[in-house]
Amino acid sequence: MNILITGGAGFIGSNLVWYFVKKYPSYRVVNLDKLTYAGNLENLEGLKGARNYVFVKGDICDREMVGQLVRDQGIDTIVNLAAESHVDRSIMGAAEFIQTNVGGTNVLLEIAKDLGIQRYVQISTDEVYGSLGPNGYFTETTPLHPNSPYAASKASADLLVFAYQHTFGVPAVVTRCSNNYGPYQFPEKLIPLMIANASNDKQLPVYGDGMNVRDWLHVRDHCAAIDAVLHRGRIGQIYNIGGNNEKHNLELVRLLLRHLGKSESLITFVKDRLGHDRRYAIDSSKIQQELGWTPSYTFEQGIEETVKWYLANRPWWERIISGEYREYYRKMYG
Repeated sequence: MNILITGGAGFIGSNLVWYFVKKYPSYRVVNLDKLTYAGNLENLEGLKGARNYVFVKGDICDREMVGQLVRDQGIDTIVNLAAESHVDRSIMGAAEFIQTNVGGTNVLLEIAKDLGIQRYVQISTDEVYGSLGPNGYFTETTPLHPNSPYAASKASADLLVFAYQHTFGVPAVVTRCSNNYGPYQFPEKLIPLMIANASNDKQLPVYGDGMNVRDWLHVRDHCAAIDAVLHRGRIGQIYNIGGNNEKHNLELVRLLLRHLGKSESLITFVKDRLGHDRRYAIDSSKIQQELGWTPSYTFEQGIEETVKWYLANRPWWERIISGEYREYYRKMYG
């Protein structure tokens, strides 16, 4: 199998590249990444010299380049993780999200159609479903109700995937995951942001009242789920992937502070995000029953390992939070 993983220098993408390169030495793994602010080749430093791994810098919106890459590398499988992914940034400006998440997906689907790709997996998000009340769970049949420009761009991409599957027979599958955490996550996201700030005795900005609920999924469990869907998932289907770990944001931040031995006095409440969804929760029973996937990480184990990883890799995130990111941080949190 010759797999093209797009967005493979980002958080989930780099973890997935590691997963496939190590688990399937007979596969050829081609990583295509534009290396925007969240793409970091340091995530993949340990794969230099791996015989079954190739990195190519490029934009999924460049149809000519991507088509040539697919032909030259003999690609038969595409896993699309390339996306602008941060809700706050989409609120500040949606154009890049629409261009990459919708336009880029359309380019990949056209190439999959024209060049006879054997398997196409679109990595999406539970945010396409909108916000839940205090009870219930998102299932694969939950109507789409995206509430942010980011979520709307991902929902649009999902609909394009199903249109190409139905109309042109592109052998596509869509996965929708809950919030990921683990190594190599860009420090604008909640968990690494809080770890970095607390480590430096800086204030920890918590939106609103901190009672927004997210379901947390370890990134390596997510990689295993993508593996199962890629090899055994049914064409034209959606598979929800959740960690069964619902936490209020404030509860999570307090837990991180306990692991770091820091005071809760570092917590500071900031103005809530525009259109902030109150609760996400995933029903993963379909992928569990059909494909036999279940999360292997308990939240307690996963969060402890994650904190240790960021403390042990402090130079990695310290390099990231300088420069351009500081200006973004100032705009968002003051």
